[in-house]
Amino acid sequence: MVFIHNFKPYIFTIENINFKNRVYIMVSYKSPNAQKKPGSWECTVSELKAGVAGLSVSGNPKIVKAPYGNSMWFDGINDGFFLEHNPLKGLTCFTIEAIIRPDASGPEEQRFLHIGEIDGDRLLIETRVTKKNQWYLDTFILSGESKKALIYPKLVHPVDSWYHVALTLDKKGKMINYINGKMEIKGEVEFKPINSGAISIGARRNKVSWYKGAIYKIRISPEVLEPNDFMAF
Repeated sequence: MVFIHNFKPYIFTIENINFKNRVYIMVSYKSPNAQKKPGSWECTVSELKAGVAGLSVSGNPKIVKAPYGNSMWFDGINDGFFLEHNPLKGLTCFTIEAIIRPDASGPEEQRFLHIGEIDGDRLLIETRVTKKNQWYLDTFILSGESKKALIYPKLVHPVDSWYHVALTLDKKGKMINYINGKMEIKGEVEFKPINSGAISIGARRNKVSWYKGAIYKIRISPEVLEPNDFMAF
């Protein structure tokens, strides 16, 4: 019997090898990270901290517990992360996912993810909070002269709960919003890769539209995923 201590989430491969009438069992492993396609980007937000290359921090985001592990809480006033990196560079299609908990009594317009230029080509994902402490999703893409916002104020959800949100964009420019794996709204944009700019989490890149609530993880895949392939939630 073999005991494996300090187990980590590796992928194990077991093979039977017959050599000189003896059977050997060979066990090999590799990290799931090795399975990621070029262009993939994943951020567990609680791991962002001062000292990370290309990162600047505004305010004092705080680590809080989530059902999935540590998450980062933003105060809706001046908490945010600003990274000199553009994870959408070169992508002609993608899926953006985030696990978030919008809180009550935040600003009406909260852009918790901004990728690209401040005023030029960009992608924004936003929560809109109502006076009844409900929220709805707003996604936006500007690409050259083409732009599209996916927003429908009647598709509201209670605040203070955890949600999986996703935006997909295919190579024909079709955008789809999802909440907890359920499609909410779709539209089209004439899209070309957003090859310039950077990324902010918790606010717009020019430090307005601050987000109030928690974010556990953000993942970008260089392909259009089906809901069954979304992050576990």
